[in-house]
Amino acid sequence: MSMAAAAAAIMAVLLAALMARASSAAAAGRVWADEEKGAHNGTARRQVTYDGRSLMLDGARRMLFSGDIHYPRSTPEMWPRLIESAREGGLDVIQTYVFWNVHEPIQGQYNFEGRYDLVKFIREIHAQGLYVSLRVGPFVEAEWKYGGLPFWLRGVPNITFRCNNEPYKVHMQKFVAKIVNMMKDENLYYPQGGPIIISQIENEYKLVQAAFHSRGPPYVRWAAAMAVNLQTGIPWMMCKQDDAPDPIINTCNGLICGETFHGPNSPNKPALWTENWTSRYPLYGHDPRFRSPADIAFAVALFIARKKGSFVSYYMYHGGTNFGRFASSYVTTSYYDGAPLDEYGLIWQSTWSHLRELHAAVKQSEEPLLSGAYSNYSFGEQQEGHVFKTESNCVAFLVNFDKHKTSNIQFGEASFQLAPKSISILSSCRRVVFETAKINAQHGLRTAQVVQYLNNVDSWKVFKEPIPLAINNSTHIGNRLFEHLSTTKDETDYLWYLTRYDYRSNGDTQLVLNVESQAHVLHAYINNDYIGSVHGSHDGPRNIVLKTPIMLRKGQNSISLLSVMVGSPDSGAYMERRIFGVRKVSIQQGHQKSHSLNNELWKHQVGLSGEMNNIYTREGSSRAQWTAINKSMHLPLIWYKTTFDTPWGSDPVTLNLSSMGKGEAWINGESIGRYWASFKTPSGQPSQSLYHIPQYFLKPRENTLVLMEEMGGDPLQISVNTMSVTRVYSSVNELSTPSLLSRRKHPAVRLRCQQGKHITDIEFASYGNPVEDCRSSSRSCLGSCHAETTEFVVKDACLGRRKCAIPVRPAKFGGDPCPGIQKSLSVVASCG
Repeated sequence: MSMAAAAAAIMAVLLAALMARASSAAAAGRVWADEEKGAHNGTARRQVTYDGRSLMLDGARRMLFSGDIHYPRSTPEMWPRLIESAREGGLDVIQTYVFWNVHEPIQGQYNFEGRYDLVKFIREIHAQGLYVSLRVGPFVEAEWKYGGLPFWLRGVPNITFRCNNEPYKVHMQKFVAKIVNMMKDENLYYPQGGPIIISQIENEYKLVQAAFHSRGPPYVRWAAAMAVNLQTGIPWMMCKQDDAPDPIINTCNGLICGETFHGPNSPNKPALWTENWTSRYPLYGHDPRFRSPADIAFAVALFIARKKGSFVSYYMYHGGTNFGRFASSYVTTSYYDGAPLDEYGLIWQSTWSHLRELHAAVKQSEEPLLSGAYSNYSFGEQQEGHVFKTESNCVAFLVNFDKHKTSNIQFGEASFQLAPKSISILSSCRRVVFETAKINAQHGLRTAQVVQYLNNVDSWKVFKEPIPLAINNSTHIGNRLFEHLSTTKDETDYLWYLTRYDYRSNGDTQLVLNVESQAHVLHAYINNDYIGSVHGSHDGPRNIVLKTPIMLRKGQNSISLLSVMVGSPDSGAYMERRIFGVRKVSIQQGHQKSHSLNNELWKHQVGLSGEMNNIYTREGSSRAQWTAINKSMHLPLIWYKTTFDTPWGSDPVTLNLSSMGKGEAWINGESIGRYWASFKTPSGQPSQSLYHIPQYFLKPRENTLVLMEEMGGDPLQISVNTMSVTRVYSSVNELSTPSLLSRRKHPAVRLRCQQGKHITDIEFASYGNPVEDCRSSSRSCLGSCHAETTEFVVKDACLGRRKCAIPVRPAKFGGDPCPGIQKSLSVVASCG
């Protein structure tokens, strides 16, 4: 037997033994803790186990609501408030990926500082009394640069990512073990007294498994066994992996897991939903796609009712910002801004409040949901019921799938009216405590307040990016077109392709330059003159083609092509083989056959001159030859620089870059991400206009703003803004279900301004039958019935306060203004 065969045999034996141990653990349906909390003082052992109903902490089944917050997409200064808002929103768990490429950007060199301080992030979660779901991956996708994999992996000999490939498995195991050992050393696993109760290995592998043929299934088994063998004392899971090996829990990702999830692959495993998408990730060239709070709540309630779900994580609960160049292909800098906590950490109403009410309604019936006998009923083609019952308690979910019609059903001894596409949760199987389609929570209007226009022409300086021309000594030179990413190592978006063309005039025939590229953007220059650009899109073909007439002078001409990536890929099989950049170049004279330049001598310059000289930093900027702005606006490849003072107060700060083209922005040397305002959506607007500047990036005065503008823009129209929720609105019917989070027995209008603000004005208030949506604050919102005392009552309860509540009942307003008419209270208030 050869040494290679012997090694393979030994590995097979070890893997079989490991899987036997894993199967034994699954048979018990639990992962036992290895350590005791406070063993020195004799306290009880802490353990995370599971059965077919739920995860169990110290033997008790738990209904858990979770939300994804990614530590690199915010700053450490933001973490405490984000976690506090999540806890107030009814979450039990914060879930995050671990991003390999930020922690090991260079092989063997690790970074766990600043935004990448994973331990600090987890400790803050623990300090606020929440648990952690740690998605180690280490492939994460997440609309993140290279799916979280470090680019240096691509250079490992004979490597194939994410399959039964030894080089990849060696590096993957090393990193996963490093993270696990770090968590152990910091006592962060639940059995050690920490908050981490579950971990994830790999990510949505089912989507690519078939592409790896026979190397797919062994990799899944290896990854599962490797993770279990690290002995964390907590369960592991795999999402979108129906055949996750025992004891790994297979989980669901998606919009409607109550309808699409096939369920756990063992009766001993619980139904977990690791990604309930709160909106869809935004892309340049796409209009934003938000998801209504009613739709999210319906999906959650259905998953709990139909699938006996006991863990739901919102992806994202706070999306945050893709700082620097970490967004994947065509993904905007702003990430999941419509999540319950918006990009800036402000509460997104009414999603946050509506889900908070849902969490309270479900938690109220945790005991029958997790321990009760289950039964289901059919009330029609689109109506169904789900009941969980113990000897002492009962909860029912009554479902109406009809999107257009209200349904009246008889359940038990009572009749219930179900709104279109809605689920009613019945406590004790009798009393409605929550309806997914009825939003009693307040709505909020978020506005950007302009603080300063950066329109002083004298305050701007420019640096014109030089167009490289000559072929000179270079390590990136050859008679071929180099692949983009393997040349740049993904350390810059930019790669220049440079050659010379000897033109011999042949009459007045028209010349056409043809360039095919598999990058995202291409800019072309002839003899230092700009001749055109072309770009692709997320859903468009991989090839982009520039075909443009050109003028050449007799003799030598320089051709300079700038290949641009707008993020690297984040998913798919064989990522290490993906090809980008310029693929074909030719010049056509009239009707003659095109002359290919593919095999001419090409020089490739990595990055821009301004990048290489770090002119966006204080030190680099001091060395650059900045000049007055003059007529440099609207020209391509221009660096702009100015300063501004930080706005007063604690409101989030943004830049409005809608007047610019495409590029990247830095504040005091920190990149706040790519912008691409010139790529309009179908509605004619930029996909993103406002760019978040975290307070941590700012100084009180003279903040330096540097922009690399690729396509031409007008910096004099840029403004500095503050972002806040300036108006709040709520309308509640007198027959609405009272909030479980209040001691009041009556429905009530609840208004709440963001932290640091209070109610300064009541723009509209009416108790009676006002128009349903009164956010216009017009007096025409009044209906035929109106209590004249309404404005006085609401102002007395709310003015000057951060939050207030007004019961919706006649006695509060001096009596019934119109007996026999169903009444509501609608209020629009200003916050300041």
